[in-house]
Amino acid sequence: MSDPKIRPASRRRRLAKFAGATAAVLVLATAGTGAWYYHRLDGNLTTFDAGGIATSRPPAPTPTKVGGGLPVNVLLLGSDTRNDGNGDLGGGDEGVGHSDTAILLHVYGDRRHAVAVSIPRDTLVTIPPCKQADGKWTTARSNQMFNSAFTIGGSEQGNPACSQNTVEALTGLRIDHTIVVDFKGFAAMTEAVKGVDVCVPNTVDSYGIHLEQGRQTLAGQLALDYVRARHGFGDGSDIGRIKRQQAFLSSLIKKVQDQGFNLTTLLPLADAASRSLTVDPGLGTPMKLVDFAQSLQDIKLSDIEFVTVPWRYQGDRVALVHPDVDQLWNLLRQDRTLDGQSTGLVTAAPSETPSIPAVTTPVVLLNATRTPDLAARTAETLKAQGYTAVTVGPTPTSTRKTTLIAYPPALLDAAEALARHFPTAALQPDRTADGLTVTLGRDLSPTTPADTPTTAPTPSGTGVPTGITDNTRTADSDLCSNLTFG
Repeated sequence: MSDPKIRPASRRRRLAKFAGATAAVLVLATAGTGAWYYHRLDGNLTTFDAGGIATSRPPAPTPTKVGGGLPVNVLLLGSDTRNDGNGDLGGGDEGVGHSDTAILLHVYGDRRHAVAVSIPRDTLVTIPPCKQADGKWTTARSNQMFNSAFTIGGSEQGNPACSQNTVEALTGLRIDHTIVVDFKGFAAMTEAVKGVDVCVPNTVDSYGIHLEQGRQTLAGQLALDYVRARHGFGDGSDIGRIKRQQAFLSSLIKKVQDQGFNLTTLLPLADAASRSLTVDPGLGTPMKLVDFAQSLQDIKLSDIEFVTVPWRYQGDRVALVHPDVDQLWNLLRQDRTLDGQSTGLVTAAPSETPSIPAVTTPVVLLNATRTPDLAARTAETLKAQGYTAVTVGPTPTSTRKTTLIAYPPALLDAAEALARHFPTAALQPDRTADGLTVTLGRDLSPTTPADTPTTAPTPSGTGVPTGITDNTRTADSDLCSNLTFG
């Protein structure tokens, strides 16, 4: 094993460990009860300040009939902090904590299905106001990489509340719990289960990470290397890394389920898990964490799906694909599986779901690209998102490279809200404007980048966009399937 201390310290090395967080939840679900068990875990958990969670939040779901179950949304984050011994595993120096991989776990109301949505670290989003360590709140920031939300305030421990606020603003889903796990805890948990079966598609010898090709069982440092490596696989992108993390997490879940209910086997994993976690106050005691986890034990491997948000490259960043991603969030808000089916227990039918409030701010769309009807199609997308005063203006005489949103100073908040639908757009104040004007640039054109549409076609007969289906895998998929990108 190579010496991690000689590995280069760079932003490329950062990796969040969502797999460890989910393992913690699932293993506790299988661990049974007993006061002695809870006392064993007592004192291990660390909680973050709930005062940083936004006061204006999406509404909590309500059952449509007596006895109906409620879905639960859990944000799983990984911290690449190098303090408290994590630098020995991750290399580099101590500094501001990052979270380069995040997953939104939606547990359906029937407690027999779950979907885990991966959000790439470079996804361009609007970060809403967030509380810093000094108690001051930031202003909203548009066109930001998703993983920068965790860095707001500059703490070594990161800012989980800011990441939670960002996901709620992005999805319209209320996050019930947020869980953060670090390098050290992830490595300890893989050792506690005596390794996880993986498939390495090709030999890797890059950036201090050495992995042999083929199926094998990895634990500790090697398991950490497998899920954090980018270079050496496919095009070296974060998208490819997410595919391996999803496969790894599936294998880890299977390992835990196969071990059954043996406390002698599971206690070391549960102990390692709780010591590695930072959680919201709602999960701040072993009893609360275990009670929640126990509610997940009836979910079969075949009923767990992983999906990466519908995405496309925007230069060296990632842009969300609309309306595909909007349909994904709508499905989850309605507690429907990715094929559009209801679990039959909770929330209103699609026609009854409130979800999207009306936006009456006037919006004019100008098509400064060579793509026919782009403004008209974009108008329909915005109307589907609640914008009631969208019009298409005259075509500009020249094209633009990037999209521009012009706004009067009094409508800054409205402009920033609109910018979440145009992740690469620049905002420009215009004191003469009465409403918002969006000049669509070539960054939104279906031919930029080549052959990457902003709206994907729908697979025949399903009603679900290919932007969702093409980015989905089930937890019982073969270990070696679809592991790289590019």
